[in-house]
Amino acid sequence: MYIHKIVIDTNIVISAALNSKGSSAKIVEFVSDGLLSLHYNDYILAEYEEVLSRVKFAFSLEKQKAAIDMIIKYGYYEELAESDIPFIDEDDRPFYDAAKSIGAFLTYEILLIIPFKKRTVPKLP
Repeated sequence: MYIHKIVIDTNIVISAALNSKGSSAKIVEFVSDGLLSLHYNDYILAEYEEVLSRVKFAFSLEKQKAAIDMIIKYGYYEELAESDIPFIDEDDRPFYDAAKSIGAFLTYEILLIIPFKKRTVPKLP
């Protein structure tokens, strides 16, 4: 069985932490079950940590640590090259670069109309 490589945007991590029964949590479940291969780098992990710690989400330190520990335990750290194409939002670049570098799918948004489906960018050349 082929396991798809994915890079997930921070909103998926946050949504999964907010709602353990939601569609974003399903991605986390697939990663922990070995059905998806999650990849990250230092920048992406730091962004996950920073956003999880925001006061507006009110996640306990234990929940923040559990989310990061899960990513480290089940994910794969990658050293990635940086692209030089222009971005409207430069914060998106590390996620694109990570996906492009390893030929992964980039999962960045939940489609609320279709449960358990994610909008993905096809594998990048």
